[in-house]
Amino acid sequence: MGDFLTAVSSISLRSKPNAESSNIAEALPNRPRIRTVRNSPTSVEEVLQILRSSPAEDDLKDLLLFLNHGSQKSAGFDIRTPTPASAKVVTELINTTLSDFWGSDDQTDLLLIDCLRSVAGIGAALAKLRLLISQHRSTQQGVKRAESARPLSDTISVFSQLLSSDSLAQDVYSDIDRLVESQAKRVLLWKEFLTLVGTGKILATTAEAEDAIKTVGGEYEPSWLVDGPKYSAWLGRNVSTMMRNTTKINHTSKAAAQLCGKALGIGYPVRVVEEIHAQSSFSSPDTGPVLQLLLQSLQVHEQKQFLNSTFKVLSNRSLSLVALPDFDDNLTETPSAIAATSAAISSLIGDNEAMRTHLETWLSDPVQNASETFALRRATVSAFAHASKGTSNMLEDPVQDLVEKTMKRFGDNLFIKHSPILQQEACAQILLLVAGYAHRAQPMSLFIMARSSAHLNGMSNRLNSSSPRARFLGMIVGMAISDLVDKPGSKMDFDIDDLKTAEGKWYQRLVKVNDEVGSYTDIKEVFSINKTETSDKNLDTTKPRSTKAPAPPKPKAKPLIQEELQGPRIMEVLDDSDEDDDLIPYAKPDSDPEDEDDDPTMINRDKPKAPVYIRDLMAGLNDSENYDKHSLALNSAAALIRRKTSFGKEVSDHALELATILVGLGDTFDMDNFLELRLQALIAVLVASPAQMAPWFARQVFDGDYSLSQRTTILSVLGLGARELAGYKDEDEELNPTMAATSFPSKQLPERLHKMYAAERNAPVALIASKLERSMIQPMALDAADKMSGPNILKVRTFSSRMEVEKKRKKTIPNALAKMVAERFFFPLTGRWWQNLQAYGSESVHFQPFLLSTYLKTLALILHASGTGTICLPQMTAEFWELILSVRTKALADVSVLEAVLFATLTLLDMNEDKRRLAEEHSKQLIETQEWVELVFDRVGGGDEEGERIRMLAASVLMKTREVVDKYQRLLIGDLVDY
Repeated sequence: MGDFLTAVSSISLRSKPNAESSNIAEALPNRPRIRTVRNSPTSVEEVLQILRSSPAEDDLKDLLLFLNHGSQKSAGFDIRTPTPASAKVVTELINTTLSDFWGSDDQTDLLLIDCLRSVAGIGAALAKLRLLISQHRSTQQGVKRAESARPLSDTISVFSQLLSSDSLAQDVYSDIDRLVESQAKRVLLWKEFLTLVGTGKILATTAEAEDAIKTVGGEYEPSWLVDGPKYSAWLGRNVSTMMRNTTKINHTSKAAAQLCGKALGIGYPVRVVEEIHAQSSFSSPDTGPVLQLLLQSLQVHEQKQFLNSTFKVLSNRSLSLVALPDFDDNLTETPSAIAATSAAISSLIGDNEAMRTHLETWLSDPVQNASETFALRRATVSAFAHASKGTSNMLEDPVQDLVEKTMKRFGDNLFIKHSPILQQEACAQILLLVAGYAHRAQPMSLFIMARSSAHLNGMSNRLNSSSPRARFLGMIVGMAISDLVDKPGSKMDFDIDDLKTAEGKWYQRLVKVNDEVGSYTDIKEVFSINKTETSDKNLDTTKPRSTKAPAPPKPKAKPLIQEELQGPRIMEVLDDSDEDDDLIPYAKPDSDPEDEDDDPTMINRDKPKAPVYIRDLMAGLNDSENYDKHSLALNSAAALIRRKTSFGKEVSDHALELATILVGLGDTFDMDNFLELRLQALIAVLVASPAQMAPWFARQVFDGDYSLSQRTTILSVLGLGARELAGYKDEDEELNPTMAATSFPSKQLPERLHKMYAAERNAPVALIASKLERSMIQPMALDAADKMSGPNILKVRTFSSRMEVEKKRKKTIPNALAKMVAERFFFPLTGRWWQNLQAYGSESVHFQPFLLSTYLKTLALILHASGTGTICLPQMTAEFWELILSVRTKALADVSVLEAVLFATLTLLDMNEDKRRLAEEHSKQLIETQEWVELVFDRVGGGDEEGERIRMLAASVLMKTREVVDKYQRLLIGDLVDY
């Protein structure tokens, strides 16, 4: 074959064009003529002709360089200007050139991307991707379509590189401002760019393209364009790039604000704001006003969203270790994290009156600020007080206005009766903090407000409340304010033991807090880009396992060669006697199962060892490449955490990081017992540090960026952890989901679906709830059977029921949960439920039936585990009952939610042994519950297992409510005259 093709001559066409080279090319008519770019094209038709004539790669590079250079105007068009001529060139590059040359050379790829980096190029690439998706779907089913996925993956790759630059928005805006003469056209072109990149078009289209590739088994690399958080972070970096060189409000700052507003509406505002802060806001001492320029250009609702997202960022970055109040803290010194957070908020507000108003609204509204930590509220009050000093005067003082608003809200009767205790605690904390700053600024103004009717009536409403916690907060606030404004002989003093506890003294010290604002160095440390972002790593579960080549084996160590000793040898002569007959020889060691393998290359001598430190455990959990290491870490996680709990502070210091890793952990290797192992590890973390971790878990249920399955796991952790702290660990171990029966009455589903639905049916919370149902219903059934057997006078002997005998024999279990259940477990869950409901309404993800039923059962389990003698049982009953009644409509639409509501109501009534107190304090709720359950009992028909179970629960609740109503009917009628 080599003789058939013989080189006749070789001509180089890369030299400077001249007449001689032209004549040589024309003298070879039988050879294929390669089109070369000898001169700059003079028209768009010539450019299109070159692109359509299959040019050589070197000639294409020359043309792409020409298109990227400013001299292309000699051809009568500019590829970055939106004209019909440039549109034709861009379309030809997308449709023809990319399919022929993409991936052949890195330099060519870069030149192509540079040509498409414009509004027209982005739009054309998006349109091409949609066209390929449509063509891919229209292909007949019988045809092998794996080859059709190649254009899709190439276009996705082009799109990813086209949008990868953090200065894309700045470059596009500069080109628009430089090349387009009409201001109206500039505005329209920039709006088109915002529509392309600032909405969900690119996210949805790219995700649809990847899904199309998956259906045919094509090869592709997951793109960052389908990841909402990463895409939002990219938009944030583009906004910061545009604002970096802006010193005043102009067209650039307004354009950046428009892009920021679009980015905030995608669905991940925290990631957008985090990148803006980290990239540009505090990179130098003079860049604080740049962010204020951006905020001034935003709309009002966007400013509020930016501020709230900033609070989330600050809470996650700098206040994660001081999220919970330390009642032993003397509050005289300002922690560095709070000083840095206060400085960041002050730099954000500046002299912007609108932002100061937003901050005041946030502080005066417990619905908004109660979802954040006390440390953030403390830092925000400090920033607001220092930001208000410049405008402070006797007539208009923002701090005094905030004290007055908070005082009215704190003493409002409706707020006391119906607001979650979490919001009331937040309101009390802010009122005491702001009162301290107001007193130091203008003592007489606080003295006048302490004598006002709003404060005096509010204290009366607090003292008349039926909630012990509401009365406690009222007395604390009254004593703290009186201590500031009254003389020593006339100060308010409630001689109650609850006020002398560490918590009561801590509340009274809040008026003494006088935090200082940090410096620029503290702010830069807070927003340092080098901080690890574990949330993105945990959420990135779509990336397939790596197929890296195995690491080369380590070189074996050279065997040690023992040198022969020189000189005379000493030999020991042993006497052959029977003196060693009594020595027992060692047993033969067990054979290693690995040595039995016929193939010695399959033996793995480099096995990972079980972790002995929490750091090693976290490293093993994060290792998604090594199955043995990852599996060993997960299997030993629960035991290691429990073993390390009572030794030092290793677990408590890493509890938050460890819990974050475990909650976001994905089943990378499809392990059979993955869910159970992760659940047990999370329970171990919670039990190791319940005061710190229980509020964190409750917050993640509502504020964390997790799936329904992960939120359900967190609820299971709270429920099972609470029961373990209450002493029910041995009982719950009998209901281990791995040991529960998973048989179905008839045919089984496919294996994958069977595992999923069987796991849901035998979830720990559902199993324990079923057991509690039986334990609460069975005594009532035995009592009814005893009454049906006839009057007691006709009976020879009355026997106690078996349940009563077992109750008497039951040993008393120390309940470590009772002292912290309200503040750490129950109130954070109920308080954030109301905040989520007010923010999102019934469209919230927490109204999904499976999640809602698990949430209600978790609260019921926590209430049951706390015991009947819990001090905060009245307040827990009030909040739980209001929550149950608020989901009545949702319960009628789904059987699982209806069962959870009835079970929660039954648990609530069973735990409140003081029935008279129920009749006195919850008469309306009692009557409403009875009427609603009667309706449920009439609606739900029997005949099947599910219907009978619902009717049995409804009948049990009816019996409980009628027992109270019949016994205290006269008391109820007197209280319900106007109901």
